[in-house]
Amino acid sequence: MPTVSIKTPAGKAAGSVDLDAEIFGIEPHVAVMHQVVNAQLAARRAGTHSTKTRSEVRGGGSKPWRQKGTGRARAGSIRSPIWIGGGIAHGPKPRNYAEKTPKKMINLALRSALSDRAADDKVVVVDSWGFDKPNTKAAKAALAALGVEGRALVVVGRDDDADVVVRSFRNLPEVHILAADQLNCYDVLVSDYVVFAADTVPGSAVATAGVAKATPSDEEAAASDGASDTSDEEE
Repeated sequence: MPTVSIKTPAGKAAGSVDLDAEIFGIEPHVAVMHQVVNAQLAARRAGTHSTKTRSEVRGGGSKPWRQKGTGRARAGSIRSPIWIGGGIAHGPKPRNYAEKTPKKMINLALRSALSDRAADDKVVVVDSWGFDKPNTKAAKAALAALGVEGRALVVVGRDDDADVVVRSFRNLPEVHILAADQLNCYDVLVSDYVVFAADTVPGSAVATAGVAKATPSDEEAAASDGASDTSDEEE
């Protein structure tokens, strides 16, 4: 079972916490993480791109010139796709890019991402931030004291103090703030460090994160779904 030291915002030790092995101690499933991240990024696309076909472009109702005798190629409309200003052939139209992803795969991908960060000692647990009021300078100093470098994912709860923490970190460009019940595979993977408050660690008694534990059968089912989807793509 992985164990992480609990630290104060000043970087001093304040105990330790045993991380749930089913969330932070599994073998990362790369194929499932890849599929879930692709689906998540695809769902972000607006899909509002649109081009006009020859039937939607204004004009071109009459034949430009007679069929024969001009020496030029025959033409029926100035809105043909081969004409400048004409319609677009096979151009993009509005569509929905969202993909259906089984919940077991989403859950396995998140646990795989958290396990990967825990294996690299990139999971940091803070007892409490202790901000009386929003203070970006103190937030930046706290991350430096904790040894957090690069892009950091700061996980907060939904209590009254969370607003102060969010307002303290939100002006730091290298910090992404996320509620504990919104943890997802993509945000974990794009962050160098994942910083939890003690009450937001998934699997703890007081945690609010929506990371469900899975039975071995659930993991096998999710893995088999990912493997079958991957084989379908290869075919």
